[in-house]
Amino acid sequence: MTGRTGQVVQSLLACAQAADVTVIPVARPELDLSQPDGIRQALANVQPDCIVNAAAYTAVDRAESEPDLAMRINGEGAGAVAAAAAALGVPLIHISTDYVFDGLAPRPWLESDPVGPLSAYGRSKLAGEEAIAASPADWTILRTAWVYSPYGANFVKTMLRLAESRDEIGVVCNQSGSPTSAPDLAEVIIAMAKALIARPGDTLLRGVFHAAGTGEASWADLAEAVFAASAALGGPSASVRRIPTSDYPTPARRPANSRLDCSLLAERHSLRLPPWQDSVKTCVATLLAQPRS
Repeated sequence: MTGRTGQVVQSLLACAQAADVTVIPVARPELDLSQPDGIRQALANVQPDCIVNAAAYTAVDRAESEPDLAMRINGEGAGAVAAAAAALGVPLIHISTDYVFDGLAPRPWLESDPVGPLSAYGRSKLAGEEAIAASPADWTILRTAWVYSPYGANFVKTMLRLAESRDEIGVVCNQSGSPTSAPDLAEVIIAMAKALIARPGDTLLRGVFHAAGTGEASWADLAEAVFAASAALGGPSASVRRIPTSDYPTPARRPANSRLDCSLLAERHSLRLPPWQDSVKTCVATLLAQPRS
């Protein structure tokens, strides 16, 4: 894995033993995606069977003022990881995002749909996809969306924190997506990696896939599910005031529709993530069981 502290990396580390795999995080200072020259050697040092590129510039709003840095890390850095994978002769799974789409489609996005990112972050992630697709690496791109987990900073943790001091929270209701549990995603990544290693000539297992929680929600729907799960366990909760995107302006434009159609993943890999509602309950229960300051 490229990266060390991100939600996907931490989730992979947590489920590695049960899945009978060894996950080795490789991150700064040994591997820095903004410094592509050292990436090949850093990855060669761990002698991987498969590389998962999860490290990225993920500060969506800050990318609007740092587009060159975002492009260097997410675009050029991803290309350098693909070059390293090709040189080492191992498959690569690259984690990408719903932000490569413009959000205007009236249905969930297919892998074959035209891309059209609205933000600097989205453009940088698309550049990474393009660099990988143009490389000679044995690559697979896995797009996901609305990731949350018991680790790092994410929407679910933010809602629980805010509910400790507020009775009502305004949450955007006119953006829709596929909330995705990072632990669920980690299980998919491990299964895909095993398949890619075991079947090196199977082209149907390779390409671009969407992997997100089953079902759809708005941010307001997700917040309400978080509070309901928390309240059922005696944790903090608040009422949700549904607001439009215009009432919560951000530097980066978000896709109004981030729903991902994951049927190709089910068809080719026989993998499907659980309903997002079930995974939210699991995540909230895990968070409430942790010591809180």
